[in-house]
Amino acid sequence: MASDSSVVASVHLPTRRLPLAKEGWPFILPFVALGGILMVWTPWGALAFAPALFSIWFFRDPRRIPPEGDALLVSPADGRVVLIQPIHEPLFLKRNCTRVSIFMSPMNVHVNRMPRAGQVKNVRYSEGRFHVASKEIASKDNEQNAIHVRCDDGSEFMLVQIAGILARRIICDVRPGQQPRTADRIGLIRFGSRVDLYLPDDFEPCVSVGQKVAAGTTVVATQEPNDPSSRRPRNGVEGASRR
Repeated sequence: MASDSSVVASVHLPTRRLPLAKEGWPFILPFVALGGILMVWTPWGALAFAPALFSIWFFRDPRRIPPEGDALLVSPADGRVVLIQPIHEPLFLKRNCTRVSIFMSPMNVHVNRMPRAGQVKNVRYSEGRFHVASKEIASKDNEQNAIHVRCDDGSEFMLVQIAGILARRIICDVRPGQQPRTADRIGLIRFGSRVDLYLPDDFEPCVSVGQKVAAGTTVVATQEPNDPSSRRPRNGVEGASRR
């Protein structure tokens, strides 16, 4: 049996009929059963349904329809943008990038989605610590799972699922070779976490620090023209000073 800090990978992208992540049922059903049993003995047994209701809320998985456009990257997570900064990505992209960090509080939808259609080239899980996910140190030290994607036009990006102080399980639903579509479900992180999106220079971020975003629907970056002479000049990126 995998430990709580493991990454679980499935061969096929899951299909669901209910707007609830399947990972929530092991939490929901025991509390519902406990509440039903206790209600036989005392009306106070109804309190046992409270954790079940919270679990239903936490593991909700609403349908998301992405905006149209081949040059768009949508948010991989629900939450708030906490950092935008230039950084060198040494793992898969091996180049200078812009990192967009999105913090998911326990009240956000925690299902992660594909920012743009493409082929999964690499997936790598790394053990680590459990700092508060909204802090910058979480990107370096926390338990995390990196997903490297190459689009049909040859452009690449990387997203990293990062566990937080309450999150003890990262779930990844994709493996190398799969080709999820834009806004497809690619995983989930339980109970407060963060997703970092690494964008090479051919992508221009269009969100700001403090902005709330929704997975699969909010556009976080646009792809710039291949001709460098036609690109818009950049005005810099937003970092910790604007948080």
